Amino acid sequence: MGCWRSPRAALVLLLLRPLPLLTCPAACRCSPSGDVDCSAHALREVPQSLATNTSALWLGYNFITALGPRSFPPLPGLLLLSLTHNRLAMIHHQALLGLGALRELDLSNNYLSVLSPETFLPLASLTTLNLGSNRLKELEPRVLQSLPQLQALLLQDNPWECSCDILPLWRWLSHNREKVQEKNLLLCRVPEQLNKYPIMAFGDESFRQCQETTLSAWNYIVFLTIGPFSFMASIFFCTFMGFITVFYHNLRRDPYFWRIPPICRGH
Repeated sequence: MGCWRSPRAALVLLLLRPLPLLTCPAACRCSPSGDVDCSAHALREVPQSLATNTSALWLGYNFITALGPRSFPPLPGLLLLSLTHNRLAMIHHQALLGLGALRELDLSNNYLSVLSPETFLPLASLTTLNLGSNRLKELEPRVLQSLPQLQALLLQDNPWECSCDILPLWRWLSHNREKVQEKNLLLCRVPEQLNKYPIMAFGDESFRQCQETTLSAWNYIVFLTIGPFSFMASIFFCTFMGFITVFYHNLRRDPYFWRIPPICRGH
């Protein structure tokens, strides 16, 4: 016979069931709609006690210097993340895991000089990325190619080094002009003769002297094979030529030395 429970007992069990925690870190201000403002509280790392319903997170004007692996708790509904005006110099390639819904990321006014191509891979929904006012001298296009939904990119006020190394980035920018915001603020810093020259003003002829020297794995295999073979062949050739030279000199010095002696016959 089945066990019957009264509606009152069912209500008690429902009330005793643990509910999802909707906590707010002590250094933050949280709203019921999911906005969490943790700005200007001298934070050195991302708070971990964030509610899972967080939709916007402001962490600007703090002292965060690095984002290590999984720096954020799972935030499946986070749409906006601002880390502007920190001291951020390093982002681990697994730092942004769990933020797959993110649409807007502001990393401006930090100390970023290098970004790994894997950094933004978890952000397949990102549409706006602000990397302005950092220390970027160059940027691999693969960093941007990992963002299929990107619509707005800000790169202004970085010390761009306008050498042949910037050619891949210039090509990406030229093919994605509609995504680049504040184009007139993308200025060269070095070399000195190009200081404050707009990157977007370059043309194909500007990079005519730049030759790509990228080698495939097959090229390296061929070089590693030909190198030792050429070395052994040169040794063999030198030895052979030395033998020929000695033979020639001995032949000139004693032309009878190389003749076959006559066979002595008995009388």
